[in-house]
Amino acid sequence: MSSQDLIIQGETGPQRLIGYVLDVSNSAGDGGARCWLDLNDSHLNRHGVLHGGIATTMLDSASGATGSMSVDPTGRAPFLTISLTTQFIAPARSGRVTATGLITGGGRSTLFIAARLEAEDGTLIATSNGVFRRVPTERLPQS
Repeated sequence: MSSQDLIIQGETGPQRLIGYVLDVSNSAGDGGARCWLDLNDSHLNRHGVLHGGIATTMLDSASGATGSMSVDPTGRAPFLTISLTTQFIAPARSGRVTATGLITGGGRSTLFIAARLEAEDGTLIATSNGVFRRVPTERLPQS
């Protein structure tokens, strides 16, 4: 499997709509997925800063993929968000923002995952804490 196989683009509706990219290569060696987005006017709210819903979507995606990576190195094992709390710290107006997930606890099927959204200069934009559950194999659609 090449590192390019671990960059996921346009796979889901939210990815296609918003334009973010998901990296499940574990390039930082911390076990976490990364989700990045190059901001443009369509990502900003009426105040000219990153819309909170888009920030939350990125934190949620990085967290869910981080959970997935705990059982599947390709980051594609489905995990569902049970709860997600987001804290907004600073505005982002332009450039690239990156969300990173980190497992903080849990067991075989339920994980606690924290995430950070940062601007390319390292400014912390938002954080989240969530509970994520692995989708049981028997509940997956048959292909």
